[in-house]
Amino acid sequence: MRVLEGIGIGVFVLLLALGVLFLRRGFIARSVGTIELSWRLSTVVPGRGWSPGIGRFAGDELRWYRMFSFSLRPRRTLSRRAVEIESRRVPDGPERLVLAPDWVVVRCVSDSTSIEIAMAESTLAGFLSWIEAVPPGAVSTRIAAR
Repeated sequence: MRVLEGIGIGVFVLLLALGVLFLRRGFIARSVGTIELSWRLSTVVPGRGWSPGIGRFAGDELRWYRMFSFSLRPRRTLSRRAVEIESRRVPDGPERLVLAPDWVVVRCVSDSTSIEIAMAESTLAGFLSWIEAVPPGAVSTRIAAR
């Protein structure tokens, strides 16, 4: 009987954790201005290190939340005043297994740090518009490799 109780408690905890992840995602995505995007967290192994998540535009920042995390705080933040688009490309090699076929990898530079994010081609237009919409008097950004 103890074994069945243990299995029942384990299943309950697993379902509770999945429910919390589902509610967290709904809480983050409830506002207008959210997109699905993957952020490359590690470049140690070529083509690997991608983590799926949700990006939320909040003023001059793009806040990125990991898909499978319990944290309500963003894992990464990208300021549009400090970002420059360096290049964009289609996923290649092992990236094709992780990223959707219609996604584009965008290499950005923010505060002298190279960043790679991946998003759908249709989302890219909105992302580029958001970057170009820097208020007058702010540092102008340059978008290369259109």
